[in-house]
Amino acid sequence: MKGWSIPVGRLLGAELRVHVFSLALLLPIWLMRPPYTTQDALRGVVLMLMMLGSALLHEIAHSVVAMRNGISVRSIVLLPLGGVSILDDAPFAPRKLDPAREIRISLAGPLLSLGLAAAAAVLIQAAFPGLRLGVRPWIHSAGLLRSLVWTNIFLGLLNVFPAYPLDGGRILRAVLSRRMDYLLATRRAVTIGQGFAIAFFVLGMYNLWFTAVGLFIFVAAQLEERSIEFQSVLETVRMEDVMLTEFSTLSPADTLEHALSKAVHSLQDDFPVVRGNDMVGVISRQKILDALRFGGNAYVQSVMNSAYDIAERSETLASAFRKITARNLSIIPVVEGEHLVGIVTLQNLMHSMGMLAESRKLQNSSQ
Repeated sequence: MKGWSIPVGRLLGAELRVHVFSLALLLPIWLMRPPYTTQDALRGVVLMLMMLGSALLHEIAHSVVAMRNGISVRSIVLLPLGGVSILDDAPFAPRKLDPAREIRISLAGPLLSLGLAAAAAVLIQAAFPGLRLGVRPWIHSAGLLRSLVWTNIFLGLLNVFPAYPLDGGRILRAVLSRRMDYLLATRRAVTIGQGFAIAFFVLGMYNLWFTAVGLFIFVAAQLEERSIEFQSVLETVRMEDVMLTEFSTLSPADTLEHALSKAVHSLQDDFPVVRGNDMVGVISRQKILDALRFGGNAYVQSVMNSAYDIAERSETLASAFRKITARNLSIIPVVEGEHLVGIVTLQNLMHSMGMLAESRKLQNSSQ
């Protein structure tokens, strides 16, 4: 998700990102009316920003309801004709999914979009009595006020479709999860969503907007399915299954030049700093380089990070991943009792996750 999106700031404590597929909005917008003049081009850009803004408000509604239900929001990713709120529902394992809670969160977006459309229609009619909102084309760069109303109407109605990951599809998954495993319910909802995406692609022969809708559903469904698969792996794999047991350590009394020499001959990017049998800190290859470059040679102890998290070898990867993302860590030492028995770095964690996810898919396909 992040690899195909651009960070643009933070909102409600969540990272706000715009997916590169949002640029696909430019094509149907500009094809509706070629930008013969600078003003026409600017109106097309304003229409695109208006649509992204409507999608953002839609996702904010989901986020607010999620936070009121005790779930924090990690990031909001805006996609063409919609968006995805990435919730930090780690305290609620998939097997403990609350269907009623998910339905409440899912309904918040469409209700807000339709409410905004109604409010905008009333205000526009009051300010411009002669403006006819029902005249086609409903969404057009030549009629920005009319487009504001219809963008939110379509955003609200579109998300009622039971096509995952649209809000209606999420409600469908919540209902299915009452009778089956969370992951299986997600796969069923994704399959239905892909069926709707194909139908919209076919309808795209008559109207380019249907193609954009189909593209959004298809791409978002794939991203959401991968996210759920990833979370499923995190909840079932233990630290001892992926930790590195052969690794290099540094001493706080080592010089930075000696540490760099050891780093050059190691595949590790991050190193535990150990005094005797006790771990006292961590340091990264990059930090060693930066310290040498700007401060000259010194001891590892003077630049190491003494604040770090540890994990038991029996902990799940979900727990480790929460620690890594919450504190922006790149390494987690794995201990048994008070002894260091392994390390998990962000580098080897992401590699292991990819391999484990592919292994899980192969196992599922063979069953």
